Amino acid sequence: MSGGKDERVSIIAGIGWHMVGAASAASFYAPIEKVKKWTWETTWAVAGFFSWILLPIGFSLLLLPHFRGFYSSLDSGVMLKVALFGAMWGVGNVSYGLTMRYLGMSLGIGVAIGVTLVVGSLVPPMMHGQFLSLFTTGSGLWSMAGVIVAVIGIAIVSYAGHQKELQLGAEEKEFNVLLGLALAVMCGIFSSGFSFALDAAGPIRTQALQVGVNPLYARLPSYVLIMGGGAVINMGYCFLRLAFRKDLSLRADLAQPSTTLLKNGAMAAAGGIMWYFQFFFYAWGEANIPPQVSYVNWMLHMSGYVLCGGLVGLALGEWAKVGRRPVRLLWAGILVIILAANLVGIGGAQ
Repeated sequence: MSGGKDERVSIIAGIGWHMVGAASAASFYAPIEKVKKWTWETTWAVAGFFSWILLPIGFSLLLLPHFRGFYSSLDSGVMLKVALFGAMWGVGNVSYGLTMRYLGMSLGIGVAIGVTLVVGSLVPPMMHGQFLSLFTTGSGLWSMAGVIVAVIGIAIVSYAGHQKELQLGAEEKEFNVLLGLALAVMCGIFSSGFSFALDAAGPIRTQALQVGVNPLYARLPSYVLIMGGGAVINMGYCFLRLAFRKDLSLRADLAQPSTTLLKNGAMAAAGGIMWYFQFFFYAWGEANIPPQVSYVNWMLHMSGYVLCGGLVGLALGEWAKVGRRPVRLLWAGILVIILAANLVGIGGAQ
């Protein structure tokens, strides 16, 4: 009896930590928006230095007894696969802008995240020959129900956001459903690369456990490769634009007064740190979710991101001048996503 109770407590804790990480993801852009007189590319590169390079390496240096020895002992094929999946995620990350250009922010992000959730949750078990178990076991059926309900919740929240944009006059002038949907699906598939990278990095997590890293932190050493791969794409994109776009200038950004540089640097760094901590707490959540339903970790993270994004928007007053119907739809979507998390919890306890 106590074993079953302990597992339920662990599942609840796992879902809770995933929501903490999702809240950090939903909030990371708030300090970045306070950056003034810098191009987006410079801001994104500074934030990315902290989130994709400094923190992953810094935590691994703290956790691993022998940093260089650990990575040199890993299979080079595994490392390459993990880094390439990280780069795949990087392509999806930089393509969000085009998605929002043709569908608007809410619909664009909603469709992309919905695709990312489904692809990132279902492809890994399929690659491991476990796909049938999603439909033939009690835990699989409950978890699949959670995935489906989460997608419905994301759709409701996205539609509510689109209605908000229409009421506030923020609809896209270049709105194009077919092109926008095609880009959103592509963006969602490429963004799933992070989930594939996490799956491919299983041996790295196992190696971290073998050298004595606490299970809560055993996922973190793999972030050096995953986020490093994504950093190559994101940083390359930013610096290429800074180098070849005549209306952008890194030199002009860095020529601002020292007070502006310090404030901008601090705000960009804060955003980058908050972005990283979404996956710091993802690792804590994953460590508490039973291995047989490990595929739900990605679903919990992505649906939690949408849920917390809606709550953050409400807290910041983004919905204050919107009619009742979009706000009711938002709350309905949030409640549906909470239901999805509960279904996953039941599945994990089976």
